[in-house]
Amino acid sequence: MKTSLQIEVPGGASRILLHACCAPCSGAIVECLMERGYRPVIFYSNSNIYPREEYEHRLNECVRYAQQWGVEIVEDEYNHALWGGCAAGLESEPERGGRCLQCFKFRLLRAAQYAAANGFPVLTTTLASSRWKSLEQVNEAGFWACSQVEGVTWWPQNWRKGGLQERRNQILKEQNFYNQLYCGCEYSKR
Repeated sequence: MKTSLQIEVPGGASRILLHACCAPCSGAIVECLMERGYRPVIFYSNSNIYPREEYEHRLNECVRYAQQWGVEIVEDEYNHALWGGCAAGLESEPERGGRCLQCFKFRLLRAAQYAAANGFPVLTTTLASSRWKSLEQVNEAGFWACSQVEGVTWWPQNWRKGGLQERRNQILKEQNFYNQLYCGCEYSKR
């Protein structure tokens, strides 16, 4: 299924760093970019995911899908304790609350720092594809993260539109992806 999403990469950049939270959220985005002649590099930065076995399971699914497309995937350091600092005092917040915004800032700052250090002028995220996430929070965190480094532009693409949500669900079934039932952190699991 070809999606109808029209995309315009900021500045016409050809090097795109795609922060990925999981394979189900990455599937349609990677396919969409590749079909339009872009070859993103996936940056897997998800120290929020707990326990470690869950993190590894999600990572392995991302790696499996990236390999099918011949897309490079870079794994950030997993440091759940460091991530916990951004959630301190926000443990009781509901989904889409203040804890989620801080979590997005933590992860997207790491992605922006990697992008700046490795010559990627544009950063976007698969977090913007999940209907369970606040697109406003994702973009606030992305703009903030890119403002902390030089030379990286936040791409606030809404990856839910143009048939991508439907294609996401098809790819999930076609690939038999592990589809997690919680965001990743122990607080969302509750």
